[in-house]
Amino acid sequence: MDLDFNGRIVAITGAATGFGRATARAFAKRGAKVFAIDIDAPGLAETAENMPGIATAIVDLTDHAAVASWIGGIEASAGPVGVLVNNAGGVLGRSFAPIEEASYADWRAIMDVNLDAAFATIKAAAPGMKRARTGRIINISSGAGLRPSRTGIQAYTSAKHGVIGLTRQVAQELGPFGITANAVAPGLFAVSPGTRKQWDSYGPEGQQRVINSLALRRMGEAEDIAKAVLFFASSLADFVTGQVLPVNGGSY
Repeated sequence: MDLDFNGRIVAITGAATGFGRATARAFAKRGAKVFAIDIDAPGLAETAENMPGIATAIVDLTDHAAVASWIGGIEASAGPVGVLVNNAGGVLGRSFAPIEEASYADWRAIMDVNLDAAFATIKAAAPGMKRARTGRIINISSGAGLRPSRTGIQAYTSAKHGVIGLTRQVAQELGPFGITANAVAPGLFAVSPGTRKQWDSYGPEGQQRVINSLALRRMGEAEDIAKAVLFFASSLADFVTGQVLPVNGGSY
C-alpha cells in the first residue's frame, strides 16, 4: 500500500479539532508538509503540538482574499498545493428552526463556511495544480449531503449537497489536468464541540438507538475519516474522481 506522502504539500481547512486535526496529523506522520488553518488558535496549537511537519495559520474562510493569500503563501514557500482538503464546516452553533422562522443570516453563515469556502480554496489552488499537471482535492461533505440532515437545519443539508455537486463539477473540469476531486461523507461522529453537543442531546436511550442502527454497532473516530482522505490522496485512488465515499459504520 502506497500511503507515503513524503514531501507532498497538503493544505487543510478546519484543522483545529475533529476530522481536520486527525487528518492533518495523519498526513504529517507520513511525511507530508501540512499547512493547516482555522480560526481557533488554541485548537490549532494542539493539532501541531509535537508535529514539526504541520505549519498553522489563522485564516477566516469567509475572507476570500485571505484564502487566496494563504494559498499563494504556500506556493511561494513550498510549491503548488498537491492535496487540498476542505474540511471546515458544521452548523456553527445554530439550531433547527422551521423554515418560515429560519433567518437568512444563519443560512448565509452556514453556506459561507461549508460551501463558499470550498469554492474559494479550490479557485485559489487550481491554477498551481494545473501548472503542475497533478493534484488531489478532497472535500468533506456529510451524510446530510446525501439525504436530509439529522439536525433539520436547512442550510446545512443544502450546503453539504452543494459540496458534492461542486466536487463532481470540478472533477470534470480539472480531470484533463491530472487533478482528481472526491468527497467523503461522514455519518454522525461526536468528535468536535458541535457534534458532541448534538450527540449529548440524544440522551443515553437516543444514543443507543443510533448505535443500534449502525452495522458495526459503534461510533466512528475522527481517524476513520482521516483514513478515507488518505486513500483519496494516495496513488491507490489514481483513477478515482468525482466520487463520494460514505464513512458511517453502515448507516442506511
